[in-house]
Amino acid sequence: MAENEQFLWSDPGAEPEAAAAPPPPSEPANLAASPEAPAEPAPEPLPESTRKWFIIHTYSGFEQKVAESLKSRADAFGFSDKVGQILIPTEEVVELRGGRKVTSKRMIYPGYVLVELDMDDDLWHAVKNTPRVTGFVGGGTAPVPLTADEVNSILYRQASSADRPRPAMTFEKNEAVRIVDGPFANFSGKVDEVNAERNTLRVLVTIFGRATPVELDFLQVEKT
Repeated sequence: MAENEQFLWSDPGAEPEAAAAPPPPSEPANLAASPEAPAEPAPEPLPESTRKWFIIHTYSGFEQKVAESLKSRADAFGFSDKVGQILIPTEEVVELRGGRKVTSKRMIYPGYVLVELDMDDDLWHAVKNTPRVTGFVGGGTAPVPLTADEVNSILYRQASSADRPRPAMTFEKNEAVRIVDGPFANFSGKVDEVNAERNTLRVLVTIFGRATPVELDFLQVEKT
């Protein structure tokens, strides 16, 4: 046997040595240090608005006064939470004055005010008893609200007039008019056709004893 040869002796009666267990996984420092934060409750959905648009009839010329009275009465009598927007629909109109185009505002529905209301019996009586209010449109004991299409039509007309003002005057077929602008100024004639989309008229003007059709802008004529 070589000098440097070694033998490993084992006791056959001894139990084998158990392998060392791996260390447990360490917990993240932030979880070990603080308890889990409670989840935030989901936000509750906002209640759907129950307000609807109604039309109020007023004395002519007092539309703005009625709007102001409704606001002050709503605050004074404690029903301001049931009153939304108050609208007096207006539109831009244009007319010819002294050879110049002049733009101004005009009410679309004189004598009427639109109000957004969360209607009930008490509110109905409070609005009806507002000074210079004669009542609701379409209502005996149950005022009829406007449909969404009717409201959108009014709002669209008001908004679109800012970009394209409407003529201050309207005309009908067979109406007598006088031309105030253009090459046929001071001629008189009769309206033969009205094109409301283009704001133009076809007027029959007598020239050399003959009725001649002339196309004119609304602003170029006036009623006689």
